[in-house]
Amino acid sequence: MEHATRNTQHAITILIPAYNVEASIGNVLEGLREWRDRAEIIVVSDGSTDRTPEIAERAGVRVIRHRVNKGYGAALKIGIRAAAGDIIVMMDADGEHNTAQIQRLIDAMNDNDMVVGARGKDSYTPLIRRPGKWILSKVANYLAQTNIPDLNSGFRAFRKEVALRFLHILPNGFSFTTTLTLALFKEGHNTAYVPITTTLRVGTSTVNPIRDGINTLMLIVRIVALFDPIRVFLPTSIALFLLGVAYWIGSGIFRYASHLEPAFHIPSGAVTAILASIIVFMFGILADQVSAIRREKYE
Repeated sequence: MEHATRNTQHAITILIPAYNVEASIGNVLEGLREWRDRAEIIVVSDGSTDRTPEIAERAGVRVIRHRVNKGYGAALKIGIRAAAGDIIVMMDADGEHNTAQIQRLIDAMNDNDMVVGARGKDSYTPLIRRPGKWILSKVANYLAQTNIPDLNSGFRAFRKEVALRFLHILPNGFSFTTTLTLALFKEGHNTAYVPITTTLRVGTSTVNPIRDGINTLMLIVRIVALFDPIRVFLPTSIALFLLGVAYWIGSGIFRYASHLEPAFHIPSGAVTAILASIIVFMFGILADQVSAIRREKYE
């Protein structure tokens, strides 16, 4: 369901996914007042059960409604497809992002396909999320083979045509931004970072330690499998092979020193480890080919 007439004259679309943010959406849209004549503004109300869509409609922006909550990534996908602008700026609806910093993202686009607002030390991050974010960041840096200043910032600008190429691999959940970042890095697109500062969100936090912890672990597995499985499977295969050989040699030395016959009998544990290394390596090759096919299946 959609409200407001589509404006096709703007080169920029400001996209705001929103779910039950009636306490903050009004102030966020008020902060975008100076952009009304310069950009298309879309609010995707993702199954909100409060007054979020009504407040956005009264503000005069374009509103797209989901009847049920489909997820952060799903809201962004529908917004990207519906956007009239060639450049899309996405930001949160909870007041964390400063609308005055949008121009900094736009100014940095130039030859870049995406510009990400990198949160500094003064930015607010819930303590409970920091361990998972740190682990996820280290895994992502290893896969991308570079240092990513901010992996999953929700405040960024990117070219619509580039994002459309990767919609088929972008998830419907909270890991949309993480996957988009890695997708552009792995496919060689230019990405720039500009420093930003976020503030304490308005409203109640939805953080659940158990749920979000499991989601973070599943996200790590997913991005490994999707972007560079060979960088995980190959070291694991080598480690298993070396473990099997070391076990074999160690067993042989022990049997020789103990005058046991035959001195260099291959123990079953060593055979198991070496065979496991071969199997892991073959799975890695297969997974690498499958992940390449998935990434290349553009819409």
